[in-house]
Amino acid sequence: MINQGDQTIGSTEATEAFFAMTKLFQSKDATLRRLMYMGIKDMSKIANDVIIVTSSLMKDMTGKDDQFRGPAIRALCSITDTTMLQSIERYMKQAIVDKCHAVASAALVSSLHLSKGSQDVTKRWVNEAQEAVSSDNIMVQYHALGLLYHIKKHDKLAVTKLVSKFSKHSLKSPYAYCLLIRIASKLIADEDAGSDSPMYEFIENCLRHKNEIVIYEAAHAMVNMKGITTKELAPAVSVLQLFCSSPKPTLRFAAVRTLNRVAMKHPAAVTTCNLDLENLITDTNRSIATLAITTLLKTGSESSVDRLMKQISTFMSEISDEFKIVVVQAIQSLCLKYPRKHNVMMNFLSSMLRDEGGFEYKKAIVDSIIIIIEDNSEAKEAGLAHLCEFIEDCEHTVLATRILHLLGREGPRTPTPSKYIRFIYNRVILENAAVRAAAVTAMAKFGAHCEELLESCIVLLERCELDSDDEVRDRATFYVHVLRERQKALNSAYILNGLQVSVVGLERALHQYTLEPSDKPFDMKSVPLATQPLTEQRSTAGGAKEPGDTVTSKPTEKVASSRQDVYAEQLAGIPEFANLGPLFKSSSLPVELTESETEYVVRCIKHTYSRYMVFQFDCTNTLNDQVLEKVTVHMENTDDFQVLKCVPCPKLPYDSPGTTYTLVRLPEEATAVTGTFSCTLKFIVKDCDPNTGEADDEGYDDEYVLEDVEVSVADHVQKVMKPNFGASWDEVGPDNEMEDTFALSTMKTLDDAVKNIIQYLGMQPCERSDKVPEGKSAHTLYLAGVYRGGHDALVQAKLAMADGGVTMQLTVRSTDPNVSEVLVSAIG
Repeated sequence: MINQGDQTIGSTEATEAFFAMTKLFQSKDATLRRLMYMGIKDMSKIANDVIIVTSSLMKDMTGKDDQFRGPAIRALCSITDTTMLQSIERYMKQAIVDKCHAVASAALVSSLHLSKGSQDVTKRWVNEAQEAVSSDNIMVQYHALGLLYHIKKHDKLAVTKLVSKFSKHSLKSPYAYCLLIRIASKLIADEDAGSDSPMYEFIENCLRHKNEIVIYEAAHAMVNMKGITTKELAPAVSVLQLFCSSPKPTLRFAAVRTLNRVAMKHPAAVTTCNLDLENLITDTNRSIATLAITTLLKTGSESSVDRLMKQISTFMSEISDEFKIVVVQAIQSLCLKYPRKHNVMMNFLSSMLRDEGGFEYKKAIVDSIIIIIEDNSEAKEAGLAHLCEFIEDCEHTVLATRILHLLGREGPRTPTPSKYIRFIYNRVILENAAVRAAAVTAMAKFGAHCEELLESCIVLLERCELDSDDEVRDRATFYVHVLRERQKALNSAYILNGLQVSVVGLERALHQYTLEPSDKPFDMKSVPLATQPLTEQRSTAGGAKEPGDTVTSKPTEKVASSRQDVYAEQLAGIPEFANLGPLFKSSSLPVELTESETEYVVRCIKHTYSRYMVFQFDCTNTLNDQVLEKVTVHMENTDDFQVLKCVPCPKLPYDSPGTTYTLVRLPEEATAVTGTFSCTLKFIVKDCDPNTGEADDEGYDDEYVLEDVEVSVADHVQKVMKPNFGASWDEVGPDNEMEDTFALSTMKTLDDAVKNIIQYLGMQPCERSDKVPEGKSAHTLYLAGVYRGGHDALVQAKLAMADGGVTMQLTVRSTDPNVSEVLVSAIG
């Protein structure tokens, strides 16, 4: 029952079963006795008074019957607490060096578990562990080395000596060698030494070991090292290449899986293995075949794309949906790598769409086609045509609505938008209510964007006003009324660019409005904007999942809270900040105000309100003999910014993060938005006992100088996506337009200029304008955002290469003249 985990055993019934089970100590049946030890070990976490069997277990542990001694040690160590450990220490030391290998292994593994809670005691067993490393038994040697490492792991010098010592002595256990390689890899990573480390030489020598497990472990360690070059990878890749032709499926799988990962960062290193990988495409093990083809897709050249597609098509029908998804994502990566080959790969993806398959498989194909469309403008029309064909027979509502949304966004901006209307209107006639509603919205976008299609779209939408579903009728009626006004600003605000507020924040703001009756109408500008949710789906590097990674789809039960929603709730709970108004923005990344190795580690997160800023300082005390109290960060006033108050962190014990806040009033002058604060950490420091954390004295005032904190333009701007930038530009209008020209002499490429402008202004790139096409000497960047106070801000930056630098013509439009001035002067 415990192993299955499908039922929970209560404390009372566990205790009763436990004591009934202990009667089996009298049994002579070896199997029953061993099952009893296992039961004691598992029940010890649930039952009460388990310590009562200690004497019986100690008797068996020191008995003559070896087959009972090992299990008795394991059971005894699972019920032993820190106070009892010293009473069995002598027996544990003897068991570690016992001549019976099963007993020694049991004692070593149990010591390893005990060291997590009682390291001071297990440290005294280091001599016995070192003796056990010289054992003839491969498992005892492996377990002894593991215990030695865990005893010494906090002492880097001792660990280095451990690796140096045993790398020169030939260990008999391949498992011990594998552990030694992992320890050496960790040391190399911690020191950031790379191939210059003497540990690297040991790992490279292990590539020539006689045992395959050790060879693979060494190759795996080398390919996962940071900063390793393609040339340094060559020995590891050569070993993996030999494994590709091994008769053992496990070795072939391990080799091709590792080469697959290498191909993500160093595709050139794997090209030498392409012939061996092609031979694996027909492997009887489909996991190996799938990994081989996805690796080839990552390393293949542009000329080999057609041949690869033919090879894939021969076995696609034989593999499961999970492996098909891996292939789809690999094709997507290849298409992004060789955009000129989009026709071949897009046709292959569309043929896969027509094949049988589940929701996750179809979703992966649709996602891939959408990503290719967004990345490669030349693939747009072909991709949209394939998706239009797919929704004619699509049985998945989620995919149909997503494709309709894409058609509404991209279709109106193609050379012949009218050809998509038929596919969209078919959905209104043939599909369920959710798809019909999405089709109505897509059709309205064609009417709002294309003047020549406006009358036709209104006619079709009027027919939808008679739909049986109220959501479809309401949408159609709303869109017809907006379109008949024939105003670009209305079309942009209500059809082309949707509502961009946080749903959680909107709910909270509306609730607050109902609690405090007011004559003023509800102001949408008081609602925080939509930001990224806290939880994001994990994906492997390069976007491709591997076989074995589970593919699940769980419907979200409620809207995920964003980081900003969480911060807003935390700050609203602090009395000093209760009346600051709605939180406008929280900085996405904390600013490090100290080095990570210093005695006090401080990070700052900036929270922006309409008239104030709150600086949140997350502090960690890394000294175990000190406790800090009344911790604050003192910020110096500047000419424009005024520091109002600090909310101290009452106590900051060792390695337990705490938070202190500083409230600053923003300048009255609307265009004064940037500044630099010098910061000092102030606190009362008290010496304490490192073990208990209790303070020994009254303490004294102390301070610690921190790095400066800067307030930039980006701290006052929230990113928003405008799917149709041109419509938004017309909507805001030229009333508050400002323009200036700049020479960006420090930026040598258009890519650098684009990245720096986006980072400095803190705005959202639109129309995929953050990607500069290869070989272009001129580019236009479109940025959108909302400035503090709820003012829309749009930027057009025309960039051109000139005299080794970049020239920029910056045009800003905003609903507030001060915002335009701030954004233009920010670059200067």
